[in-house]
Amino acid sequence: MGRRLKILIASPEVAPFAKTGGLADVTGALPKALEQLGHEVAVILPKYAMVDKGGSPQTKVLDRLSLPISDRWVDSAVYETKLGEAIPVYLLANEAYYDRPELYRTSQGDYPDNAERFIYFAKAIPEVAKRLDFQPDCIHCNDWQTGLVPLFLHALYRDDPFFAQTGTLFTIHNLAYQGVFWHYDWHLLGIGWEYFTPEAIEFYNHINLLKAGVVYAQIINTVSKTYSREIQTPEFGHGLEGILRAREKDLFGIVNGIDYEEWSPAKDGWIAAPYEDRHLAGKAACKVDLLKEFGLPPQASRPILGVISRLASQKGFDLLAEIMEELMERDLFFILLGTGDQVYHDLFGEIGKRFPERAGIRLGFDNALAHKIEAGSDMFLMPSRYEPCGLNQLYSLKYGTIPIVRSTGGLADTIKDYNPRTKKGNGFSFTEYSSVQLLATINRALSLYQDRRSWKELMRNAMGEDYSWEVSAQQYLKLYRKAQQKKMAV
Repeated sequence: MGRRLKILIASPEVAPFAKTGGLADVTGALPKALEQLGHEVAVILPKYAMVDKGGSPQTKVLDRLSLPISDRWVDSAVYETKLGEAIPVYLLANEAYYDRPELYRTSQGDYPDNAERFIYFAKAIPEVAKRLDFQPDCIHCNDWQTGLVPLFLHALYRDDPFFAQTGTLFTIHNLAYQGVFWHYDWHLLGIGWEYFTPEAIEFYNHINLLKAGVVYAQIINTVSKTYSREIQTPEFGHGLEGILRAREKDLFGIVNGIDYEEWSPAKDGWIAAPYEDRHLAGKAACKVDLLKEFGLPPQASRPILGVISRLASQKGFDLLAEIMEELMERDLFFILLGTGDQVYHDLFGEIGKRFPERAGIRLGFDNALAHKIEAGSDMFLMPSRYEPCGLNQLYSLKYGTIPIVRSTGGLADTIKDYNPRTKKGNGFSFTEYSSVQLLATINRALSLYQDRRSWKELMRNAMGEDYSWEVSAQQYLKLYRKAQQKKMAV
């Protein structure tokens, strides 16, 4: 197992305390997997209003933490709660910055002071570690909101013995979100202008907080091996492909794990009946229950194509829009749960009205319903333009709900196209980003569905996959050790 490590995981969101997406699921599950492997872990995030609404008991551990922002000092407090039974979670409390209805934005757009809010958070992370005497072997930073931590350790703590053996790992969960702000915010950082260069964190005359993590962390990773390669190309690099190629030897990909305590049809408390790969009868009951939930005819022999997603073109909904008319002519049910761009709200709202006997549409999010869709659907659709990792295809595998995906990012790493001759594979995939290929792949799945014996074999292939967090956590431990070794070699 190696030496026991001390790991500080810094993230702008962590489930169950504060969540807007998959990042929170990752940073909520990984610490528990690391602890179970025998390592000492602590977590830090802002104390949002959402955290307090969750009702977790909190204890104040620092009355006053003063940090410089521009030409003034800003005070905060630090509270502690627990993740699981014993993992300390430190909450940075500053009402002016974090006591807001949402984490990053309102319906009108991003909070205008996001640069200041997360510069402050990044400054607090090493200071909280020092004040609470948590001396980490590695600080694991997640996404642009923590990207400045490796830079601050380099610029402000280079000679501090407390961090002499502390490496940094920077995880890019989605390169499309970089934390880019105008250069007039530079005064908030408290570091010299020598760092405002193309080799450092300048980005087309702006400040790029994610770039800070890419340049200054000892080790970088993304959430799948394919995505780690894709982001080194102009198509997926969002302007950072050059610096990512320059750091290719320090860039790794680790597919996210999933929590099988929460996402397993044998244990799921939200679904109509439990089932597992050798006893599939319960899935039929889940299917009937899902049809009832959406007011659709109880025709369980007809396949259900499920979708749970943010409704945006990145997720392939521009392709889906092109084939919806033809898809509704197929002998299937289409069920969608999601929210996003208004154009797709309008599209699917209209589909629901025109095809009330075929389409079940729910514009919003409902965790219990998400479990029911995973369990009751026969197929799960993810035709993404790009997908750093993806979680729903992993949930779908466990539920025997066959993924239909575009082969990109984490979808390429986890879904192998079914070969009817060899009986190998766990889903259906296509490569070219086109509605023609999407429809052809759906048709292939529908055709195999008619062969019930082959379909059950495919379901068992899918349900036999292991994407538990223990597997991913072991890989993260290797990167923490690499980061520390690289720091100590300087």
